[in-house]
Amino acid sequence: MKTSFVLPDDLVPSQRSPKAPAAGGAVRAHNPMCFGCGEDAPTGLQLKAVAGEGVNLTARMQVEARFEGGPGVIHGGILSTAFDEAMGLAQWMVGAIAVTAHLEIDFAKPIPIGSELRIEAECIGEVRRKLYTRAVAYLGDDTEPVGAAHALFIKIKPLEHYKDSFAASSAADFYADKVARRERSGGA
Repeated sequence: MKTSFVLPDDLVPSQRSPKAPAAGGAVRAHNPMCFGCGEDAPTGLQLKAVAGEGVNLTARMQVEARFEGGPGVIHGGILSTAFDEAMGLAQWMVGAIAVTAHLEIDFAKPIPIGSELRIEAECIGEVRRKLYTRAVAYLGDDTEPVGAAHALFIKIKPLEHYKDSFAASSAADFYADKVARRERSGGA
């Protein structure tokens, strides 16, 4: 697979955060209603991730009939979302919270409905607030890639970044509790 994604010369390799889940441990959802990883998002992807040894993880999801695009295969937008989500979850491994700025995908093979999609994602490195990631998708435990992605994320301060949208979230109570705890602890 070919990519036009270029890493900067001043890239600093990502380092595992001491707060990252232990290797083999579950990587927590962004929020309970997150379309990609939220356990309370009934129409979401239900992507589940497990921490790797370094700044990487393995995410898995079932390719259900509701994700169909072409006859019998996953919709490209769903695969794009799965890649974005897996690389977004990989940020927990370096202790970052960031939003997608650029996402580049190479679709290599059709992914059949009824299969299991496995995505191996990792944080490559950082330059100031920029976080560079990559991911490769496979069917189940196969070793031949069905797609690959690269993304650039920008680190944020979530209470500032989302301050105007917390109340509109279907997880508003979840966020109100987080904001209240942060304010009580004197955090920004």
